[in-house]
Amino acid sequence: MMSGSGTECPRPSRTRLNLALVTETWPPEVNGVAHTLARLVEGMRDRGHRVQVFRPQQPGEPAAPREDPDDPVFRDHRLAGLPLPGYSGLRLGLPARRRLQTLWTENRPDAVYIATEGPLGHSALQAARRLGIPVASGFHTHFDGYARYYGMGWLTPVVRAVLRRFHNRCGVTLAPTRALAATLAAQGFERVRVMARGVDIRRFTPARRSSRLRRQWGASTSMPVVLYVGRLAPEKNLALVVDAFRALQEQRPEARLVLVGDGPSRAGLERAHPDLIFTGQQLGQALAQHYASADLFLFPSTSETFGNVVIEAMASGLPVLAFDTAAAHEHIVNGVSGARVPRTGEAGVDAMAFIEAAVEIARLAGAWHEMGRHARARARGLDWVEVVAEFETVCLEILGEPRDASPAMDG
Repeated sequence: MMSGSGTECPRPSRTRLNLALVTETWPPEVNGVAHTLARLVEGMRDRGHRVQVFRPQQPGEPAAPREDPDDPVFRDHRLAGLPLPGYSGLRLGLPARRRLQTLWTENRPDAVYIATEGPLGHSALQAARRLGIPVASGFHTHFDGYARYYGMGWLTPVVRAVLRRFHNRCGVTLAPTRALAATLAAQGFERVRVMARGVDIRRFTPARRSSRLRRQWGASTSMPVVLYVGRLAPEKNLALVVDAFRALQEQRPEARLVLVGDGPSRAGLERAHPDLIFTGQQLGQALAQHYASADLFLFPSTSETFGNVVIEAMASGLPVLAFDTAAAHEHIVNGVSGARVPRTGEAGVDAMAFIEAAVEIARLAGAWHEMGRHARARARGLDWVEVVAEFETVCLEILGEPRDASPAMDG
């Protein structure tokens, strides 16, 4: 169980790992996977481990200099990549088995963690297996479920079979929730283990509430502001965000809906709903202010493996209305810190139930502040320090070494 306020200093492990982390998304790309991986890498380095990141070179980024394995600031391998269709700003890594095999022969990592199952991830798995290097993988994205949102639902079982074969060739697959781990196991995924996600409660806090920002939205102190944060794309079920808000508006006509994020659905939504507030992507303190300056968080997506935005909203003191899946299933208590809407079928979307829940929570607007206080209290227990410690344990265990929490190693 995770606890604490996040002020605890990381405790180094006695065993210094040389870890290769392979991903096709990395900051400044804005998504939950990139954010999670950056926190894991930062945390592992803080604990005294050496982490090399293997990723596609991003647009406009200079080529990385040739790395010196003996250089203590050695960080990054940037490999060839292409734009990912439909996902502006994201890259798809190209096959690179021979390149990785050469690099890992010259400077052999103790273990490889593969975060994405694209061409680069498959290359990494092939290279590691040929060299006999232990591999852990992460199930960060429901790529098998995305097909139906783009009119290709018939591909779902094909994509799932590819993912299952990929992950079953790894020593362990990390899933962010107990429910997802159980689902994957039922689908034939082997050696699945839960590794939770954390939230920075010092960044995401009600203290960042901004009256200036609310004035920009045309919201007085008493006007309810409803918030959505995330990619504006078909898989996020955005039509239901709008429908639920319109139903809520019947209870509170003065309410505002603010949508933070960008993506292929934005232009159409702006044309269809000119009264809604679209802010584009927000980062850092600005993002934290947007969360804290709202009053209620709506999140009708069922495509998430976790949904970092849910716990960011909770840490910011917002009650959350979401489907009963992923982070919401793990952390929201009905009527206490928000509301969970039961899922139906594989898609998990009962639009009418979600809309009815929005109407009901609108009637409870007087309790939103107290619900947000409970949400914040729950989020305070989700400490990145503990998440990183669990990740370290996994890396040590696939090497056959139990975690040794004794004092820091020399050097």
